[in-house]
Amino acid sequence: MNAVARKIATGSRISGDEFLELAQSSDLYLLGFLADAVRRRLHPEPLVTYVIDRNINYTDICISACKFCAFFKAPEDGNGSILTNEELARKILETKSLGGTQILLQGGLHPDKPLEFYEDMLRFMKSMDIHIHGFSPPEVCHFAQLSGLTIREVLQRLISAGLDSIPGGGAEILTDRVRQKLAPRKCSADRWIEVMEEAHNLGLRTTATMMFGHIETMEERLEHLQRIRDLQDRTSGFTAFIPWPFQPDNTVLAAGETIEKETAFGYLKMLALSRIFLDNVANIQASWVTQGPKIAQLSLFFGANDFGSTMIEENVVAAAGVHFRLSEDEIRKLVHDAGFEPRQRLMDYTLV
Repeated sequence: MNAVARKIATGSRISGDEFLELAQSSDLYLLGFLADAVRRRLHPEPLVTYVIDRNINYTDICISACKFCAFFKAPEDGNGSILTNEELARKILETKSLGGTQILLQGGLHPDKPLEFYEDMLRFMKSMDIHIHGFSPPEVCHFAQLSGLTIREVLQRLISAGLDSIPGGGAEILTDRVRQKLAPRKCSADRWIEVMEEAHNLGLRTTATMMFGHIETMEERLEHLQRIRDLQDRTSGFTAFIPWPFQPDNTVLAAGETIEKETAFGYLKMLALSRIFLDNVANIQASWVTQGPKIAQLSLFFGANDFGSTMIEENVVAAAGVHFRLSEDEIRKLVHDAGFEPRQRLMDYTLV
């Protein structure tokens, strides 16, 4: 075992240079062993958690036109839509009937809906007694730009209307070179961090994500992880980190670039590296939505301690041609067969 591996095994924090050394020179088995050691140190009980929720995309109309997205509709596209309150209510009632505890609420950057539209939507949804995990940082920045308010003012109004927590979407890779190439109309890396820091300071818990396996370098993946770790040192506001690989089918990016789809090997390697580097983020989530059930099950030995959501509904990844589905019973069986105890949780990882 080399010096970096010994450092990890004894619970010491590694540097960025040591991360890159691991990424370049360590085989998958060693990374899995080290990530599993970190996971078991943070979570000595043999539990794997999951949440029952539904991903509601309130609109697919979006001005961002991200090159990696197969879901959005341009404003001039007559096929775009916005959910009505009746549609929202039906989706929420169905979620609750299946034991769901929260709604993951995200949508496109609509060009002309005022902040009041989103406040009214939150109030309506909150009247149905459900946790609202909604509005990723690019959406919050978009609301601020349209309203002329600060990030903090927008968040305060959303919280007053019923927002409970914020998802980590829209992070992609938190370096401006990548963001300028993939989504130049979306908020910068610094603004993404600013939204999350303001949210944490206002008492909201959030998650963080990383979409990898496209045009980024390993050094840029490190910059992304470093930004997450540094903010977590300041606020302790992130509940979980979710790395997932880019799904290229039906996207503009894949049509214009030669991009090979990330392998299961590459996914497990990045998952393990994330668990090792993010020593201050308690939970790492498996991505069965992109990897399927068996690789997600294997990820429990590469640093993941959470199986994510049952995803009663999922639209964005599905638009890229990936259609994995798992029921609660299937998740519980996969976890149990891997030798762990499955437990339902809430957004803040309180066990149900």
